[in-house]
Amino acid sequence: MTLTVNGIRKEFPSNRMTLEELLNQENVTNQNVVTVQLNGVIVNKQEYQSTMLKEGDEVEFLYFIGGGSR
Repeated sequence: MTLTVNGIRKEFPSNRMTLEELLNQENVTNQNVVTVQLNGVIVNKQEYQSTMLKEGDEVEFLYFIGGGSR
């Protein structure tokens, strides 16, 4: 299966993969701090395990990091 992950086209051996499996394959260790956008739509964290990916999907891992003031 071919997916675009963070703007990079990648080949995966499986034709059936969930969003959670992709996160694991891409070594996203702390899934609590990442937001996932699938084909332009934000996916709820509760749906990562049940969201099936398909050929040609575009996935973006978004990290929101807050900063402090000086």
